[in-house]
Amino acid sequence: MEARAYTDPTTGDEESHRIVADLALTASSAAMWSVDLDSGAVTWSPELPAILGLPGCTDDEIRARLRALIEPMTVAARQQPVWDNFRLEQDHHTPNGARRRVSFHARPRPDGTGLLGIATDVTERHGSEQQLADLADRYRLLVELSPDAICVHESGRLVYVNPAALRFAGVDSPDELLDRPITDFVDPGSVPDMLDRIGSLTEPGTTSEPAEVVLKRFDGDTMLVESVAVRTTWEGRPACQVIMRDITAQKAAEEALQYQAALVSHVSDAIIATTADGTVVTWNPAAEAVYGHPARTAIGQDVGKLVGAPLVPQEIVAEGGVTETTHRSADGSRLAVRVSAAEMHDGYVLVCADETPRRQAERRYSTVVAALDEGVVVVGPTGLVESANPAAGRILGLPVGVMLSSPVTRFRLYTESGERMAAAEYPSAQVAATGRPLNARVVQAQRPDGTRVWLSMSCRPLDPDAPPPTAVVTSFTDITERRAISARLAHDATHDPLTGLANRTLVLARLDKALRSPDRTGLACVLFVDLDKFKVINDSLGHSCGDRVLRIVGQRLRHCVRSSDLVGRLGGDEFAVVTFDVPDADGIRPLITHLRTALTEPIHLDGRQLRVDASVGVVTAAPGDARSAEDLIRDADVAMYEAKTRGRGRYEFFDVELRERVQRQLRLEQDLRDAVPRRQLWMAYQPVVDLRSMRTVAVEGLMRWTHHAHGNISPGEFIPLAEESDLIGVLGDFMLTTTTEELARQRRRRDIGLTVNLSARQLDDASLVPAVEEALRRTGLPPRALCLEITESALMREPETAGCVLRELRGLGVRLAIDDFGTGYSSLAQLWKLPLDTLKIDQSFVAALGEPGESDAEAIIRGIVTMGHSMGLTVIAEGTETARQVEILRDLGCDEAQGYHFGKPQRAAEVFDNLP
Repeated sequence: MEARAYTDPTTGDEESHRIVADLALTASSAAMWSVDLDSGAVTWSPELPAILGLPGCTDDEIRARLRALIEPMTVAARQQPVWDNFRLEQDHHTPNGARRRVSFHARPRPDGTGLLGIATDVTERHGSEQQLADLADRYRLLVELSPDAICVHESGRLVYVNPAALRFAGVDSPDELLDRPITDFVDPGSVPDMLDRIGSLTEPGTTSEPAEVVLKRFDGDTMLVESVAVRTTWEGRPACQVIMRDITAQKAAEEALQYQAALVSHVSDAIIATTADGTVVTWNPAAEAVYGHPARTAIGQDVGKLVGAPLVPQEIVAEGGVTETTHRSADGSRLAVRVSAAEMHDGYVLVCADETPRRQAERRYSTVVAALDEGVVVVGPTGLVESANPAAGRILGLPVGVMLSSPVTRFRLYTESGERMAAAEYPSAQVAATGRPLNARVVQAQRPDGTRVWLSMSCRPLDPDAPPPTAVVTSFTDITERRAISARLAHDATHDPLTGLANRTLVLARLDKALRSPDRTGLACVLFVDLDKFKVINDSLGHSCGDRVLRIVGQRLRHCVRSSDLVGRLGGDEFAVVTFDVPDADGIRPLITHLRTALTEPIHLDGRQLRVDASVGVVTAAPGDARSAEDLIRDADVAMYEAKTRGRGRYEFFDVELRERVQRQLRLEQDLRDAVPRRQLWMAYQPVVDLRSMRTVAVEGLMRWTHHAHGNISPGEFIPLAEESDLIGVLGDFMLTTTTEELARQRRRRDIGLTVNLSARQLDDASLVPAVEEALRRTGLPPRALCLEITESALMREPETAGCVLRELRGLGVRLAIDDFGTGYSSLAQLWKLPLDTLKIDQSFVAALGEPGESDAEAIIRGIVTMGHSMGLTVIAEGTETARQVEILRDLGCDEAQGYHFGKPQRAAEVFDNLP
């Protein structure tokens, strides 16, 4: 029975009182509590609600909160009863939302049935610690984010640098600076003064005066900084902290002021300062050159007299500060001048720009513009055409006279997508309104005859200094032909040249855009379509015929989907169909059926009737799916491969299980590459028994893999991985070497044969025969003691090639066996020609022996035995597991058998130690 008052069931036990007293010493204010580990019942003292911040709460609420907070302790106490002390700090929120941090201390009860503990409120202590941490963090951020470089050096070697110091030095990592002498980064000319300043800092906290120092960067450049050094400590030892500020920009500004002062003396515009009544007080060298009057005679004269025309500065200022007029030089020649006037505290400053050359250039410019092939139109601030060159009229199909004074909207402009532009969207209107130029804007313009031309249009303010709206110079080039070529090139870059379908690049781009669309609903679905046995058509009828088949397949796929769907050729005989907004996975099945029905329709080419089928991998992506387009294509490819391995002409959906299986296969394939050097592969041996003498006459070597993480991996899983990759040769060499060595050692105790399997891939390997010969030579194993097994299906894959390899092996003296006989649909005529010694009956036939109603199995085995004996072959039954099967096999005349009835595969020592 639980009660709110603290009533420990061990009351009166001195040991319990001692435990509670010891725990209470850890805090000045604590509440007692107890928990029974079997029933989970908890009790507590009256102080607990205040400690937990739960005053006024019911017993049930306090009980539930206490159980939740001490649950880690109770779990640990149940799992590790040897503990004698438990400590835990927990954060929780009180009913009013306040955060409370509580420390729990506990020890086991003397009788081991529960825990006795105290609870203390440590919220305030934790807050103080957090404040100190926050303060330290703020200081760290202040230093780390400072734009000034900060470093600390001890005994002249750097021990700390902030990120700004890394930027100053031109490096990426502190490791490139730390523990190096500080003098490595200071220009030699600045080193003596720097050492003197550092040497003067004898007391902690003393600071040097700011000084300019030239730093050396890692890239060979230098930079000027203002440096201040402070005497400090580093890990208790005297050190120096240096703060450096980049003053390069400051120095540049000072130099700019000096440059501006010199500019007045060297500019090409005449700069003239006058008194309020127009008397010249300053006459720069440019004024001498423009007007022909030397400064010594000009100063003190009326400015109007010197420039050869009335010039009243206050009138120019009153009219806006700028005017264009005509002056005369000392020799009487006319000058086109733009005068800018500004009022000073005691007079005026005049800037007189000689624009005579510019006016002459404008006349020449007008001639050049008229001869350009590029259209040029000047649009005034009100949107009316002020001028246009002949090329503009030719490109737009309008006479220049008609264009002048017409609104610019007379030229009907359209966007690249073909939408009519509003007047405010015209490039010239945008530049007129903002004053910002536009470059190479592509638009369409409609001519009066209705045809459209593509234009590359650029617009700039006629006067960049004029406030908007301003006149705009618009230039444009006819890019219609270039656009057509670009469109063709773009199409060719994103489409398959053979079928005209989208290529892999476009498929990925369209799919990626759809996946990232925020408005997408339903599923995006990718179908990876791979034609079955297309290679047969391509190799037998030629590539030209194969290309025609691919074009027909592409057309059929395109006709099966909606216009919004995408069909692409990924390469070879691989196609992709991408469809969007599919309601669910079942909604795609009718499309798959429709596609496969269309593909299997006969194809008539040059009087031939061809049929193709396809294996289809399907993957779907719901909105929010994080996979990329590349991921979906890859997953669909994996699903297609799964469909193909299950019999072709099928479709498979990609799911989590398939992904995990593929990922496991990829990991295992990588691990299998390291299995030999890591000694994870080993050989097991299974006895082969003579059914007449019941003695073991041979052992079959079987490879086993003990994975470092997954334990024993089935050969049925890792052997196919090896055969599909380039590892089967490595595993085959390891198997041949290991088994021959181990059997050669064991044959000293017992004359026994060895059987080793060969894969189909090994038969294609030119190094097989030399490898067998080398293994026999190295181990001294008699050739007749070695029997190499080849599966029936491997022999029938390339019977002529297999026959040549087998004859070479027979030439070495080894024996040869055909494995899994009865499952490979072999030709007896082919078997008769092969140099075989042994025929092994597949275990599927042996497993049926002795079963009710399985007389067919006996008949099949009797036929195989009779055929084998007629060919002079020894017949072995695989998979023998019962005494009844042994009895039937003996009655049927079978020569030898192997299986679990005689022994499971074991390591060499275990097998040979147990031989009868």
